[in-house]
Amino acid sequence: MAILRTSDIRKMSADERIDEIKKLNDELIRERALTSAGGAPENPGRIGEIKRTIARIKTIQVEMKDNS
Repeated sequence: MAILRTSDIRKMSADERIDEIKKLNDELIRERALTSAGGAPENPGRIGEIKRTIARIKTIQVEMKDNS
């Protein structure tokens, strides 16, 4: 899954952002499970990337709520 840019997130509807957070959380759980099981992740920076994207989406949700 590609990491989203801020401009792409702002263009999404509120429901799309919620769905994207759910998908990213599922992916984060899979990556963490692989790591905790002793496996080497394909991309070690992916976990941080996913966490940053989730934070980015949540931040924009708060900003959009203030503007509405």
